[in-house]
Amino acid sequence: MSNRDELTLGVGVSHSRGADYDPKAFALLKTIDDPHALRGLERRQLAQLADELRAFILESVSRTGGHLSSNLGTVELAIALHYVFDTPDDRIVWDVGHQSYPHKILTGRREAMARLRMFGGVSGFPQRAESPYDTFGTAHSSTSISAALGMAQAARMKGERRHAIAVIGDGAMSAGMAFEALNNAGVTDVDILVILNDNEMSISPPVGAFNRYLARLISGSVFQTARRAGEKVLRAVPSLLEFAKRVEEHAKGMVVPSTLFEEFGFNYFGPIDGHDLDSLLPTLSNLKQLEGPRFLHVITRKGQGYKLAEADPVLYHGVSKFAPEAGIASGKGGGKLTFTQVFGDWLCDMAARDSRLVGITPAMREGSGLVRFASEYPDRYFDVGIAEQHAVTFAAGLACEGMKPVLAIYSTFLQRGYDQLIHDVCIQNLPVLFALDRAGLVGADGATHHGAFDLSYLRCLPNMVVMTPADEDECRQMLYTGFFLDRPAAVRYPRGAGAGVVPKDAMQSLPIGRAEVRRSGRKIAILAFGTLLKSALEAGETLDATVVNMRFVKPIDASLVEEIAKGHELVVTVEENVVAGGAGAAVAETLAERGISTGVLHLGLPDRFIDHGDQAQLMASVGLDTAGILAAVRARLGG
Repeated sequence: MSNRDELTLGVGVSHSRGADYDPKAFALLKTIDDPHALRGLERRQLAQLADELRAFILESVSRTGGHLSSNLGTVELAIALHYVFDTPDDRIVWDVGHQSYPHKILTGRREAMARLRMFGGVSGFPQRAESPYDTFGTAHSSTSISAALGMAQAARMKGERRHAIAVIGDGAMSAGMAFEALNNAGVTDVDILVILNDNEMSISPPVGAFNRYLARLISGSVFQTARRAGEKVLRAVPSLLEFAKRVEEHAKGMVVPSTLFEEFGFNYFGPIDGHDLDSLLPTLSNLKQLEGPRFLHVITRKGQGYKLAEADPVLYHGVSKFAPEAGIASGKGGGKLTFTQVFGDWLCDMAARDSRLVGITPAMREGSGLVRFASEYPDRYFDVGIAEQHAVTFAAGLACEGMKPVLAIYSTFLQRGYDQLIHDVCIQNLPVLFALDRAGLVGADGATHHGAFDLSYLRCLPNMVVMTPADEDECRQMLYTGFFLDRPAAVRYPRGAGAGVVPKDAMQSLPIGRAEVRRSGRKIAILAFGTLLKSALEAGETLDATVVNMRFVKPIDASLVEEIAKGHELVVTVEENVVAGGAGAAVAETLAERGISTGVLHLGLPDRFIDHGDQAQLMASVGLDTAGILAAVRARLGG
């Protein structure tokens, strides 16, 4: 069967209802500029709206790129929430925020989706500054329950009657923070509704007409009144009350999952079909009338309605521009090797040499390049879920027993395990290797995903070695170097490809804390950290400057820094990290310690959060491309 044969209605959206309109016209969707207009629709119109919204998302994201599978799965849920609840007065927190496109479209940003994740355009995640409907910024996971609970408590303290709803994906539920929030919320009586958007399991037979009836029944006022009355009567006879509770739990257990969440103090409902408006709407309406902590389990499907995304939701999770009728080619394309691929290849090569190697990822197998390793070394591969704190300490425990753990993690995600990095790894001086992907400016995901701080937060830690490869081969050699150190080490590398230097099969350890002079010049010296070496060399040619590939941020090559400073009038440091506390600061500290007063110019990321956009465009905007380096140096020299 061809791709086109698998698709329907021209844009690949299979409709849940037999609509007789042209989906490309989006006739009904175009009338919805905010949830007030949505709530003005008749109930029977919502199925058509869902069809149009799903088709619009597919057409829009295929033109701009972005997160696709997860958003196709939340169409009906977004419609139902805004239809039932009085948003934005009622607060909805989307977790993880990449499932919020339907929400954005329904809240006045339909036309703005044409510039999704582009410089100056709308964000791919909820942003408080972007819309009053984005009640909380969510891009890292598992924060929604805590935030919604804070909102609910604030409403109570101010005497305001409003609902707080956390929509959390099942992957986000694996993080400890989500359970900390559940534990806290369950002992309160504030009005909070947690909706678990479970999109990893298929809808089992019990999730049908009978289960829909049960969800509606147990969320209705009659059942709740009877339940409270029964508990009051039976409380005088504890043994009968306990028996009644067990009967209820066992009866519900025949058709619904575990009552784990009720043990946290939540009133649990579901699971229900998250694509069935006939189930969603009455259940949410009933839950709206209840008080206290409530938990609704909703089953959705990633890629819903687009056959190719349903079949491969991982491939269609984050997409570049593509033709919906043809789909995405899943095979490897040409072009330069990415740093992520360099890491993945090194990991497998190193695992073949050393049986102590263990690869760890916090739910980022594909993003961090561990797919091949997971296949070839399944017994040494550990995906711990979205649990960065646990990942770091788990690695520490492995290191205690003589294993050689390699934690593949995004720079921005390691921030979430910082206490564990300090307390469990560095204080104990354990040999854990951190492969820090997405260091520097990552592009379209924006401020929450830029790896802007790792040099600053790693450099201050005792026992830590921090390396910044300038190219692909140097990355491979640094990973090898860090693996054999008997102490914590980090190799930080950017998203995408580098200079195009093909990594050598042979691996060798680099001398720790040694930089290399790549170009000799006069008056000006540029000390480059990481892949900015390429721009530094280009600027150095124009300026006739000395250019140094610094390689190590910690320990820094203090002797070479002193020698360079004494032989030049101006030292320029260049790094893709915030200037505050970063690699340039290490150079300045070295000169100060040695009483050297040579002028220093620090170039790096500014003291502000940088928004989303094309990587090259962002680099130019902060002056870290060749033209920016030249302009900054000339401005400093007054010419």
